[in-house]
Amino acid sequence: MTTTVLKEAPVDVPLPQAGPSALRSRRTRPSILIVFDTRLEESRTVLKGIAAYERSHGPWSFFLDDYQKTEGDPSWLTGRRWHGVISRHTSPQLARVCTELRIPLVDLNDGPPLPAIPKIRPDNTAVGHLGAEHLIERGFTNLAFCGQPSDLWACERRDGFLEASRLAGHTVHLHEVDEDDTTRPTWDEQRLAGLAAWIRRLPKPVGVMACNDMRAQNIISAAHLAGLLVPEEVAVLGANNDLTRCELVYPYLSSVAMNHFRSGYLAAETLDLLMRGGTPARLDVRVEPLEVVTRQSTDLFAIPDRNIAAALAFIREHACRGVTVEQVLQHAAASRSLLEKKFREHLGMSPHAVIRKVRVAKIKHLLFETDYPLKKIAELTGFEHVEYMCVLFKRATGISPGEYRKRQQAKVPKR
Repeated sequence: MTTTVLKEAPVDVPLPQAGPSALRSRRTRPSILIVFDTRLEESRTVLKGIAAYERSHGPWSFFLDDYQKTEGDPSWLTGRRWHGVISRHTSPQLARVCTELRIPLVDLNDGPPLPAIPKIRPDNTAVGHLGAEHLIERGFTNLAFCGQPSDLWACERRDGFLEASRLAGHTVHLHEVDEDDTTRPTWDEQRLAGLAAWIRRLPKPVGVMACNDMRAQNIISAAHLAGLLVPEEVAVLGANNDLTRCELVYPYLSSVAMNHFRSGYLAAETLDLLMRGGTPARLDVRVEPLEVVTRQSTDLFAIPDRNIAAALAFIREHACRGVTVEQVLQHAAASRSLLEKKFREHLGMSPHAVIRKVRVAKIKHLLFETDYPLKKIAELTGFEHVEYMCVLFKRATGISPGEYRKRQQAKVPKR
């Protein structure tokens, strides 16, 4: 595999016919144009899926248009010999030129399908289903969705959320915000105030799903502005699992993870079929989401008792700093017997068990998301001795931290 970043297309090279006939020779290395914005984490994961297919079915030569110049000016396609195009920024003009030049095109854009162009995209209805199920499993009967009515993918996620919620017997409070509004200088002041007013009116505790992680960030900011606890009063769930966004907000954002790697692999597989003269069985392929990655913003069960909610918020913030039950009692301004009773009534466990659960969850997160050694993880989760952390973790999960890390890594496709 070779990869070139497309910066300027030569204009003095005559364009030969690029279609299936260009691949008659087994020794031909196809030239593939990839139109992607690589600043996005999800785009980079899709590219890894494309590369994984190429490694076992290539070799191909990739040319990366990460400025998306081809989207606005498809005449770039006439500057050299292309055997295929994979694009996340597929304009009608780009599709038309590819069709005219007989260049196979696979579309990874999440917008409406283009006629006769194979499309690979997330199953957004399933994303909404998964989000609703996640919140319902945590005991939320008050549910809300914040969407983006101008985009098809956001509407599909909204409709999936509504469908799953109604099947479970719950109504949903809706709030829609247009994407264009986020570009205005006054967006933070005006829109956050509007979001905060909406969240204040919602019955509590409430589970809110946003159409994506960016909107979920807005909701958490609005909840803070409204003086509400996240997740104790307002649990927030995003979608796309953009790690940077999810961990640049407090509390860390839970999110529905897409299978972008598989989308990339399927896109390359489809393009290979087209370049060999084949026809895809389906033009619109929906890829199921992976799972909900649970972080702090939904990592609880719905609790109407504000004292318990405040105690839980304190535990979540300080558990990995060695917080004690006595400190929790002081913060909640409650006696040990009362707090123990309320914790067991609402959570089915003691305050000490909740502290331990939060620490174990953090250990799991660090084992999966980082390559830190166990000693470093012990320091970050409030343990003076790594041996004690390992004993506690195995007691809680049934396996050692090292075995847990191996099992989680085995679930991730090799890239």
